[in-house]
Amino acid sequence: MPYHSLEECLLDLEKHGHLARITEEIDPYLEMAALHLRVHEMGGPALLFEKVKGSRFRAASNIFGTIDRSKFIFRDTLQRVQQLIELKNDPVKALRRPLANIKTGLAAAKAFPKKDPFHKPVLYEEISITDLPLIQHWPMDGGAFVTLPQVYTEDIDQPGIMKANLGMYRIQLTGNAYEANKEIGLHYQLHRGIGVHQSKANAKGQPLKVSCFVGGPPSHSVSAVMPLPEGISEMTFAGVLGGRRFRYCYKDGFAISTDADFVITGEVYPGENKPEGPFGDHLGYYSLRHDFPVMRVHKVYAKKNAVWPFTVVGRPPQEDTSFGQLIHELTGAAIPQEIPGLKEVHAVDAAGVHPLLLAIGSERYTPYTPARQPAEILTIANHILGTGQLSLAKFLFITADDTGGLSTHNTRTFMEYVLERIDLSRDVHFHTNTTIDTLDYSGTGLNTGSKVVFAAYGDVKRKLCTEVPAALHELSSFGNATLAMPGVVALSAERFSSYEDAHRQMDLLNRELQPKTDQLDPVALIVVCDDAHFMQHTFSNYLWAAFTRCNPSHDIYGINAFTENKHWGCRGPLVIDARIKPHHAPPVEKDPAVEKNIDRFFARGGSLHHLLK
Repeated sequence: MPYHSLEECLLDLEKHGHLARITEEIDPYLEMAALHLRVHEMGGPALLFEKVKGSRFRAASNIFGTIDRSKFIFRDTLQRVQQLIELKNDPVKALRRPLANIKTGLAAAKAFPKKDPFHKPVLYEEISITDLPLIQHWPMDGGAFVTLPQVYTEDIDQPGIMKANLGMYRIQLTGNAYEANKEIGLHYQLHRGIGVHQSKANAKGQPLKVSCFVGGPPSHSVSAVMPLPEGISEMTFAGVLGGRRFRYCYKDGFAISTDADFVITGEVYPGENKPEGPFGDHLGYYSLRHDFPVMRVHKVYAKKNAVWPFTVVGRPPQEDTSFGQLIHELTGAAIPQEIPGLKEVHAVDAAGVHPLLLAIGSERYTPYTPARQPAEILTIANHILGTGQLSLAKFLFITADDTGGLSTHNTRTFMEYVLERIDLSRDVHFHTNTTIDTLDYSGTGLNTGSKVVFAAYGDVKRKLCTEVPAALHELSSFGNATLAMPGVVALSAERFSSYEDAHRQMDLLNRELQPKTDQLDPVALIVVCDDAHFMQHTFSNYLWAAFTRCNPSHDIYGINAFTENKHWGCRGPLVIDARIKPHHAPPVEKDPAVEKNIDRFFARGGSLHHLLK
């Protein structure tokens, strides 16, 4: 059903058993986020907080907490959107079956944004930033943040809604050096849509007008995170997905989403930056304090009985995991259509999404090479690492599957397949001194790091060990050798104070193991870490710690390594140093006192006691 508002969606979820009301008063400082996290971990319902301490407004979270709930919300439009994307990828299909696709075409035609000069529920009242539910999610956060915003900007050279950008960039409402009610912080990368708009405005010496929409129909939030191709308006996509045209107007020169629950308008002036952060982020670590654009607040609006939506990010899986699953449901084969030869690509959520990609491509060059070895998949790998948000990846495992039975979504099986076939002397390819995710602190600076491609194809080269070889139990400075997965052994080691210290430790490991290279043939990968037992405890622990704490160019070593004609390889196992480095941001951790405080909601008589039954 097309929702006219966020509250309509919440009432529909409640009617069908997908929502729980929190009737007790709850503190927005840590408690709301902690309760959200616990309910999400339980696979529980969406939450409506009716009494937020310090605010007269209600709040809602975990709306998209499961893929099933997201699909329920868009049950009437999901298939139509999939068909539209499919027709875009294969327009000939529409010509072949015009009558079968007429409804899809009509749905697209109805999606164009609608300027509404009369019905403006969000302009019901003007409020202040401090009237909002000021939710602080993690103990070390710099203040209260907006975590489900829709940040709207227009191109100064091509104004108007059809050339506008709607993105989900976090917003800091309080703390640091922000002047209360007059300034807020925006966190985004300059290559993103809003950054392009800011650069154009700055070049003309003009402020960038920004409108931050919060709430409204759920399709608006999803549209703000959709990786849409250039030229396709997020507002148009919101209309198709929501089954309702995106309503808007202008006030004081600012665009207003009239169906939103809240709108914050303001301007970003050239050269005006202030420290933003820290913030407990989706990699499972804090992103630290850095200078980002500051927005001078113009006005804040709220509709009658407005509801403030939020989410909580941290070590995955979190609610944003189901966002990714929903995007995959919607886009289907869109990325493979964009990259010739690519059959499948998967960003591994347990590793923080951006750090680790798995891909399957075609391998049609091999008839012209002397052996079955990576060839076409290497060109596909370069294309992947140059495409949209896939370019933020640090690790790309890529192979070709002749049988058609391999899937990137079965992460463990896929990685075993690659590690069985990889030739570590030939198939490791580095990209150095390049860009990585702003939120990733494993690199040498903000946005600065490296990438590595592991490309494997051909016959099985090793049978992966299912027990730790004796040689790895006999080391002088590395202990607790445990199996993280077949062919991957974790070793504990003390943290180091500098890379010179790390290099000495790795040289020692190489000297001890180089004479035993033949004994280590079943081992493809050694992961040096802070706690090998933590790595072994769950496969998710291994994925998270190994690939978020490593900068490939600096932290990958090899037993019996060599460099030949500028190509690096090793004749023994590959070594990843996945210890937390001196420059790393700290991991997010729950506050024990807060965890104890929220037990009251699950006690007898509490709003969530029924979840324990």
